[in-house]
Amino acid sequence: MRASTKGHWILMSGIFDSELDSILEGTSRSFFLSLKELPKPIRGQVSLLYMLARTSDTIADSKDGTFEERLIALESFNEYSKGNTDKAPNFHSLALQQTNESEGLLLDKVEEVTSMIGQFSESDQEAIRRCLGIIIGGQRLDLERFSVSGERIISIENEEELDDYAYRVAGSVGEFWTRMSLDHLFQINSELEKELFEYGVRFGKALQMINILRDIPSDLSLGRCYIPRESLYEFELAPEDLLKPEKMSQFRPLYDRYLDLTDSHFRAAVRYIEMIPHSQFRLRGACMLPVIIGKRTAAKLRGENVLDSRNRIKIDRTEIKSVVNRLVLAVPFKSSSKKILSDPKQYPRTD
Repeated sequence: MRASTKGHWILMSGIFDSELDSILEGTSRSFFLSLKELPKPIRGQVSLLYMLARTSDTIADSKDGTFEERLIALESFNEYSKGNTDKAPNFHSLALQQTNESEGLLLDKVEEVTSMIGQFSESDQEAIRRCLGIIIGGQRLDLERFSVSGERIISIENEEELDDYAYRVAGSVGEFWTRMSLDHLFQINSELEKELFEYGVRFGKALQMINILRDIPSDLSLGRCYIPRESLYEFELAPEDLLKPEKMSQFRPLYDRYLDLTDSHFRAAVRYIEMIPHSQFRLRGACMLPVIIGKRTAAKLRGENVLDSRNRIKIDRTEIKSVVNRLVLAVPFKSSSKKILSDPKQYPRTD
């Protein structure tokens, strides 16, 4: 039984061709494990959206080039991906600046990658372009918000802006994932469908909140602070204070508040997985992996000084491999799936 279980969820072949799969893996890290195990009817659409979003993210986050140059490059990619122009943008100069080789290759292959949108149905193409447009809209707002930082750290203003950002760059992906699943894999009644979409949005937000709460020092180094200014003010803190590791004790109550919010989003993600038909082994497994890794990361963040740039919290490859091995055995069984999603003791430990 267990040997055959692996065939139900793991050890799938590639998504595109070997070169594009290598680029995808090089840009998506552990998320590639989920992408390549998605059911075949939606694997290509979701993976392509990821590559397109990663392209726009690489453009927006390039350290070289002025704000105006990056904004123009982002808009040219947006127009090309929408099909509003036949001329592919040339991002070779940007590609040469990337420290991640896979991100550079992705920029050089923008025409090849974007053209793959056309291999899907009209409704899938529309869904891909709609979600990508929302993501690029969030990235554009980010560029505009932080464009005048200079030597100064700029913070988003309030929790509404934080929630909007999390929706645009990640919650919208949860919507897209759900749309693809309902169009190609299973159906539910309209009332439950609305609930599933809501949980899907929160699923995406949970993963983005992990990125925000883990990457505070690196974001600050770019002049960006995603902890709202109004919230910092409540605790007599300014964005610049987060550059000082010794301020962690003062920051901790607010930080824990955002971890609590993240945990509540993860509970919605677990509910999302529970609503997926049990027979959808691959879909459930692909959803479970980032939730387990995300919850494990959140647990680690609670006990660390996240303001210390020398102490970046992450789940290493050994842990991820252990999670995957446990997950392969758990996915076919409802009780095992529920346990591995809810019980921290089921997560591999390195401490």
